[in-house]
Amino acid sequence: MSHKGEISYRRIRRDWPHHVALTADKVAGKNHDTVDAFARTLSVAPRNYSGRRDGVDYVVFCFAKPEDADVFCKRFGGERLPDARRQ
Repeated sequence: MSHKGEISYRRIRRDWPHHVALTADKVAGKNHDTVDAFARTLSVAPRNYSGRRDGVDYVVFCFAKPEDADVFCKRFGGERLPDARRQ
């Protein structure tokens, strides 16, 4: 369920299909502003989402351009996820 005016996960998958997962500790605390500011210089979606795998929490940033996802991934040691449009 989404709130009025909120971008749906379906739209994020369609319009920003290049996803990069960072462990939550890389985005927490004082790192949050650095990560967020860098992402905003790229084609990042207006919102991200979170997940958990093998007991580890992740924050996923979504990009419209694959090259932006690559730059972000390399800068912060993230993990590229499969293209969301193919899922």
